[in-house]
Amino acid sequence: MTQLSVNINKVATLRNARGGNVPNVVQVALDCERFGAEGITVHPRPDERHIRYADVYALRPVLTTEFNIEGYPSESFVKLVTTVKPAQVTLVPDPPDALTSNAGWDTVKHLDFLARMVDTFHEQGIRVSIFVDTNLKHLEYAKRCGTDRVELYTEPYASHYADDRERAIAPFVQAAQLARDLGLGLNAGHDLNLDNLAYLHSRIPWLDEVSIGHALISDALYFGLADTIKRYREQLGK
Repeated sequence: MTQLSVNINKVATLRNARGGNVPNVVQVALDCERFGAEGITVHPRPDERHIRYADVYALRPVLTTEFNIEGYPSESFVKLVTTVKPAQVTLVPDPPDALTSNAGWDTVKHLDFLARMVDTFHEQGIRVSIFVDTNLKHLEYAKRCGTDRVELYTEPYASHYADDRERAIAPFVQAAQLARDLGLGLNAGHDLNLDNLAYLHSRIPWLDEVSIGHALISDALYFGLADTIKRYREQLGK
């Protein structure tokens, strides 16, 4: 069964806009778990414009589902992750000033660096996922890095879904099949929503996890958090 991991960055963005602790990021994470989310994702950035490092430390001891920390493996990020020891770390190639994740790793160019990072996290018993596009060579080299999983960057699928969903999904199915053949676990994320998630899942039902934040938190403004998580779980056949 594909797990739903809720990215709570946007909750922290709302809190930070006003200061104080409303909404309470930890409480929202616990509520997401209570409402059926099987994981919580955070993406702390160096400027802490949404999730702060302090949030990561506060979340770790109270979460009962899978904790996924994603980000660029800078020195400070590596220290954070190896100290907190989440279930999973997802490595993304974002520079510090990136607004959001907008590309996968060139695993050919960064093979040695990524392999070192994978070893570093494996030494702490942390599962590693590498954020990639549908370039098949990048998947093959992700395997060479020693990663446990890859996460498919699904923005291109989401962008073209309304125009021609079959054409939009085709490269992702091909990439997902190769990942499975290579023995890699498979995650997916970026711009997935209530319109396009079910079709993605129907074509790639062996996905281990989808990580969804912006759309889910936005939908919660209309449907409420509990109902929204229920709706997303239904898209995954739950």
